[in-house]
Amino acid sequence: MKIQYLSIEEIRGPLIVLENVQDVSYEETVDIRLENGDRRRGKVIMLEGDKAVIQVFEGTGGVSLKNTVSTFTGHPMRLGLSGEILGRTLNGAGAPIDGLGAVYAERYEDVNGASINPVSRQYPRDLIETGISSIDTLMTLIRGQKLPIFSGSGIPHDKLAVKIATGSGLSGGESGKFAIVFAAMGIKNDVADYFKRAFEASGAMDRVVMFLNLANDPIIERIITPRCALTAAEYLAYEKGMHVLVIMTDMTSYAEALRELSSSKGEIPGRKGYPGYLYSDFASLYERAGMIKGKEGSVTQIPILTMPNDDITHPIPDLTGYITEGQIVLDRTLSQNGVFPPISVLGSLSRLMKDGIGENYTRKDHAALSNQLFAAYAKVLDVRSLAGVIGEEELTETDKRYMEFGRRFENEFLAQAENESRAVTESLDLGWKLLAALPVGELTRIDGDLIREFLPKDDKQ
Repeated sequence: MKIQYLSIEEIRGPLIVLENVQDVSYEETVDIRLENGDRRRGKVIMLEGDKAVIQVFEGTGGVSLKNTVSTFTGHPMRLGLSGEILGRTLNGAGAPIDGLGAVYAERYEDVNGASINPVSRQYPRDLIETGISSIDTLMTLIRGQKLPIFSGSGIPHDKLAVKIATGSGLSGGESGKFAIVFAAMGIKNDVADYFKRAFEASGAMDRVVMFLNLANDPIIERIITPRCALTAAEYLAYEKGMHVLVIMTDMTSYAEALRELSSSKGEIPGRKGYPGYLYSDFASLYERAGMIKGKEGSVTQIPILTMPNDDITHPIPDLTGYITEGQIVLDRTLSQNGVFPPISVLGSLSRLMKDGIGENYTRKDHAALSNQLFAAYAKVLDVRSLAGVIGEEELTETDKRYMEFGRRFENEFLAQAENESRAVTESLDLGWKLLAALPVGELTRIDGDLIREFLPKDDKQ
């Protein structure tokens, strides 16, 4: 029998407190009926003796201490799931906002989910092609990987998110099994409209599930948004056999909402005011990516976060880097110079890349070519520093060729039009074309047989 509580002990911002509660569980969902008949949802976020602290999803505006009926549902928040969610736009709590009606659910799943048991994990191998040369060639995304993007305020990470979502796919004949779950947190209305228009214009909307939490939406919805998105992704991956790419932007907005909630609960703050459990909270999200033995699908994550003051040691990127398998760092100088996507090659890496490239996956020259491009671009930055001291005209002939390679590498390899997608083999061929600008003796990271086979014929000298 469900017990209804007819009054509220206290209201603290987005929280309400009930007393004398019985048989209530942490994370349990609460149905709240206001005096005027409106209904709101909440969840139990703290239990103190016979008191329950409840976070109200829609906020506490209009809630009175008297004549507000609260009913505990006996279960945590659940998301209705079916194959129909593909092509749908939902709010941060999983309710449809696209005017297409309710989702007819085949099943309901707890949005809190759980991390994948390490014993059940299957090691990630196959790649996901993003169509972006710098990512596919130098920091390859592997199915089941979690590869975050570290950005900064004003850098066009939203455009990059759309480019990845619309241009990504599987290699081989599995393209029909690929889906995108896109979760946006704390975004403005114009950014939300941009995402929707971009997906519709690209024709990718049929394979995308969008969860949109706007800046003026309640913070509790912002906290639940990535959990809803990952629950949908797990359903599509492990029940429908799809390979799902989850893009979550912006994890900084999520962390700030978590800090605000922690403060409202009176918890002792940690670094820079964030709760001490920020690491474990991030881990509860990031560790839901992967592949499970015996299951056909996979969940791959690309969380996007903005680093406050471009500080990579800030708690949000710092803790994210500990949990995830590499990072893609965006460079403000490249962005200001008009390079898109402005990926900082030397600051980025994919720790699982080595196991998903090569003869059986991409091409046998991939690893060696990637190493050589990294080494050559590192030399470019050294030469540029030298040129800043003595002047470019005083450089040796080899150094001048490195300067030319650097300019072409940024303008032809890193830079791509927003609607331009390159196959992996096309990106590899472009890398060889650029390396041909350097003396063959400088290609010290590549075996001679590969040079003879892949370096453009007119440039082997």
